[in-house]
Amino acid sequence: MTQRTTAVGRPRAIPELLLVAVLFAVYKGGRMLTAGHTDDAFRNAGRVWDAERALHLPGEGLVQDLLLHSDTVVHLANTYYAAVHFPATAAFLIWLYLRRPGHYLWARRVLAALTAVGLVVHLGFPLAPPRLLGAAHLVDTGQVYGPTVYGAAPAADTMANQFAAMPSLHFGWALMLAIGMIAATRGRLRYLWLLHPLLTLTVIVGTANHYWLDAAVATALLGVALLVVPRPVADRTPQDGSAGPGGGAVRVGEDDGLRAAGERELAHAVVTPGRSG
Repeated sequence: MTQRTTAVGRPRAIPELLLVAVLFAVYKGGRMLTAGHTDDAFRNAGRVWDAERALHLPGEGLVQDLLLHSDTVVHLANTYYAAVHFPATAAFLIWLYLRRPGHYLWARRVLAALTAVGLVVHLGFPLAPPRLLGAAHLVDTGQVYGPTVYGAAPAADTMANQFAAMPSLHFGWALMLAIGMIAATRGRLRYLWLLHPLLTLTVIVGTANHYWLDAAVATALLGVALLVVPRPVADRTPQDGSAGPGGGAVRVGEDDGLRAAGERELAHAVVTPGRSG
């Protein structure tokens, strides 16, 4: 019976670039659609804040106090928030595209699904971040210490929607990056990729850009996306040391068949030593 091959053709670069550009444009445009819902955003912020207190979650201020012990640390946190989100995700997708095409398709689909559902939640549940909520008594670290990607007046900010806090796509994308790299690599240290979402969570909460529940909702939505989107076909590349002749991907059945044949030959030699070479 013909075995299914694990080789996954790499998508053509130009269509993929156009697709990612369209997804990014939808992401930015979709966020802006909720920019005018100021009253709803603050009402929802009060509800989220009260819900966190009812759940006895630690106050976001506990994390911010740690950052505020050093101007350098809080400045680095703001820089991480402003500068790492998109470049890290882009680098992740580019690396998968070049080295693990099967995982690339899977990760791109999961990120697209997560972002699409996230935009729907942004539209239906506009939410002011804790830095804008008076009851939180938190510092807008971006405005005070810099750098910031947001304007000082949220309602007049034409570059970004400041009322799209839930879910936190900052955290959702960072968590997917870690999961994707763990799935696509085999080194013992690959679980250190989890430091990226952990650091991202510390940053988004400590800079008062997100509530704990923003990250929790992002995690739940990512979990659903991972369940719905089919898991990646295993990439067999020269970097794994499992490539076939000529550097191509080997077939699952071929690889397993060769291994099984070798085991049968060894067993036969042990049972009938007089006939071995």
